Amino acid sequence: MLTLASDVEVLARFGRALADPIRCRLLLALREAPAHPSDLAEALGISRTRLSNHLACLRDCGLVVAVPVGRRTRYELADPRLAHALDDLRTAVVAIETDRACTDTTAKGCC
Repeated sequence: MLTLASDVEVLARFGRALADPIRCRLLLALREAPAHPSDLAEALGISRTRLSNHLACLRDCGLVVAVPVGRRTRYELADPRLAHALDDLRTAVVAIETDRACTDTTAKGCC
């Protein structure tokens, strides 16, 4: 059964998905067009196993869906509006203090 997520939950799911560079690249690839896992793995230069783990995360976040096509599965964005949201995020201006560049992502308070 599908349920609607709250505004905060939607943003948290987006944050979790975007926290990994491979998932970001995967979302951007799916923004261009739906694709099969083998094509995505080749385009991203990663193993099918690694890709599978990232696709599972994106499915759990509710951002992508698996669509059966014959004996294969194609992946696509769960909602066409996600492509627009990704474009908006991708082109947003982010204010970064150059003298305080974050290099240790494990540090408390660091991006």
